[in-house]
Amino acid sequence: MDRVPQTPPQDLPAAALSTGAVARRLGVSPTTLRSWERRYAIGPARREAGRHRRWTPPDIARLELMCRLTADGVPPAEAARAALADAPAAPPAEAVAPAPPPTPGGPSALPLGAVRPECRGLSRAAVRLDAPTVAELLEAALAEHGLVTAWEQVIAPTLHAVGRKWASAGERYVEVEHLLSWQISAALHRIRPAPESPRSPPVLLACVPGEQHSLPIEALTAALGQRSLPARMFGAALPAEALHDAVRRTGPRAVVLWAQSRATADPALARSVAAIEWGLRGARAHAALLLAGPGWSAGAPAPRTERLHGLRSGLAVIESLALPRAATGAAGAEPSAYGF
Repeated sequence: MDRVPQTPPQDLPAAALSTGAVARRLGVSPTTLRSWERRYAIGPARREAGRHRRWTPPDIARLELMCRLTADGVPPAEAARAALADAPAAPPAEAVAPAPPPTPGGPSALPLGAVRPECRGLSRAAVRLDAPTVAELLEAALAEHGLVTAWEQVIAPTLHAVGRKWASAGERYVEVEHLLSWQISAALHRIRPAPESPRSPPVLLACVPGEQHSLPIEALTAALGQRSLPARMFGAALPAEALHDAVRRTGPRAVVLWAQSRATADPALARSVAAIEWGLRGARAHAALLLAGPGWSAGAPAPRTERLHGLRSGLAVIESLALPRAATGAAGAEPSAYGF
């Protein structure tokens, strides 16, 4: 008996995305997209019973235009009318080809380059000064990728793009950097550390005197906490005398000193910290000094001193210090994709 050929179901094109995925790309919350659909009819062109919303490339193009217009101060209702009127009609489903990842448009776009879609969404929300959405996107990235990967592939590239935009635009976009930095710091502080290992010497983390950029070692502190490694974070611009006192009082496993620029890096301070010893005569102990940040020179480190080149490799160095040297050997640090 001949088999009757079955007509395949008319599925949406492979390029169609969920509401959550579109929200991450555009830097808006899923609630905002649903609100726009309900109020202004700017939703998916195709809907099927029993399925979740799926957004095709033409749908996403309309949303991108609406995002650009609202970021420029156009009221949402007016922006929706313009987006619906100007966006091209959706081609037949079989003609829809996968679209390249959307890129931020307009004069306020950040120079991101080839990055994950989440970076573009985060940058758009930051440029709009949309703090709730920035917070939501950061939480989603941390939950989906974990702290280290989220830092390397989402957070750091967006921070670097903001810095490049600020450097090329005079005093503009300083507010974007401040808002993004504050939200990143808040997200890192919400990460609860695991219980500390008992009787384990801590790692001290601080910025050198005069250094206000502390986000990278905040990320390192949070990552150490997730690994049950005791950490004592002192933040920005710790005075030299206070640093010396903290080292003597805690007897740390390691001291991490962050310097963002050559102007704040202080080799004399580094040498003095590396020389601190404690304990009884004949059984003196000292901490490993780990220099982090682009401010330190690239020359050979001084005795008892090592360079950290990135969050992932820096964690490996610190974790190796917690194990017997005979088992691990000397620790090395290879630069990660984006450094700290």
